[in-house]
Amino acid sequence: MSTNRTATLTIDGKTVEFPVMVGTHGQDVIDIRTLGAKTGLFTYDSGFLSTASCQSKVTFIDGDKGELLYRGYPIEQLAENCNFLEVAYLLKNGELPNSKEKIDFENTIKKHTMVHEQLVKFYQGFRRDAHPMAVMVGVVGALSAFYHDAVDFSNPEHRAISFNRLVAKLPTIVAMAYKYNTGQPFMYPRNDLDYTANFMHMMFGTPCEEYKPNKVLTHALDTIFTLHADHEQNASTSTVRLAGSSGANPFACMSAGIACLWGPAHGGANEACLEMLEEIGDVSRVGEYIKRAKDKNDSFKLMGFGHRVYKNFDPRAKLMGKVCADVLGELGLENDRLFKLAKELEKIALEDPYFVEKKLYPNVDFYSGIVQKALGIPTSMFTCIFALARTVGWMTQWEEMITDPEYKIGRPRQLYTGAARRDVKALNQR
Repeated sequence: MSTNRTATLTIDGKTVEFPVMVGTHGQDVIDIRTLGAKTGLFTYDSGFLSTASCQSKVTFIDGDKGELLYRGYPIEQLAENCNFLEVAYLLKNGELPNSKEKIDFENTIKKHTMVHEQLVKFYQGFRRDAHPMAVMVGVVGALSAFYHDAVDFSNPEHRAISFNRLVAKLPTIVAMAYKYNTGQPFMYPRNDLDYTANFMHMMFGTPCEEYKPNKVLTHALDTIFTLHADHEQNASTSTVRLAGSSGANPFACMSAGIACLWGPAHGGANEACLEMLEEIGDVSRVGEYIKRAKDKNDSFKLMGFGHRVYKNFDPRAKLMGKVCADVLGELGLENDRLFKLAKELEKIALEDPYFVEKKLYPNVDFYSGIVQKALGIPTSMFTCIFALARTVGWMTQWEEMITDPEYKIGRPRQLYTGAARRDVKALNQR
């Protein structure tokens, strides 16, 4: 909301004022929407690091405090007291469900978990060794060719149908991408299982025998889903919003978000962390790599430590660290080579003055990669799991944008630094 405060800008002796807007939490912002009209100038902000691109009521991050709120609720409380679908309901509707709403929502999601049988055949167009994220970009984008009965996005009911479909079908689509890659038969969803247990059934079950979910492992994966459900205006969320601003259907917007998430600087951090552990190889070499990480002239980076947003401990990492210990204990993997290596690396980084002073704490990617590997999920699927969870946030942000009275098609400006205007010469004069 606007306040009585203003920011004054003086250009060539001319002074113009802009209102200051205040949110519930975080920095105040200067409203520069009239800057071009008043001054004939634009601002330059590479990567939009100092620009609020929208108003949002969904998620708030305080990087200095190490705080993450979904609709005002601390992530720690949600992860401890709610399952993923309760969090999905919260993000979409703004409030946590009561008992009846929870049951109704879970039943609605269960009714949408199957995909069109023709979509099953769509997978056969991909090579068996195709990266699962490449498959997901294509399959999710293709959903609009199968589900086009609710495309009036000015209608709240149509938006709800799209939300339910995508949240329900992403586990099926992700599991099918995994099964196709491994050559195993697809497993149809089971309505007697809850959301996360059903996903694990579709991932790891076979027609040979009934899959029986392990409660500790299911809870671990459900927690991963919750911790990755939304994260403010990150690159993939901004991609979804920008695509959606043109009026594109939500399936296309989700496909765009998945494509952006696939970038190694965004969703691939936990995969990079596991690759780093494999490179180190053994506990005896941890000291060597810690030394390399401190060397400014060495290109080696300690993956899974520090975060661009959190200047304190990533609140999700604390939760994931506990889940990691539970999973390793349940599976008897405390002494596994890779996991012992990870724990030693964590211990040194938390105690070493260099990392403590620079606040390079273990982040959520460090632990989630270890947990997923322990669950039997291959590294190529890590970002798919991320996309599955983040679909809830993407759809929530998409709906918030298209129902905002102020929303317009996205049109970032640029500082042009190319050739000045020039004329084309005849071919024989070039």
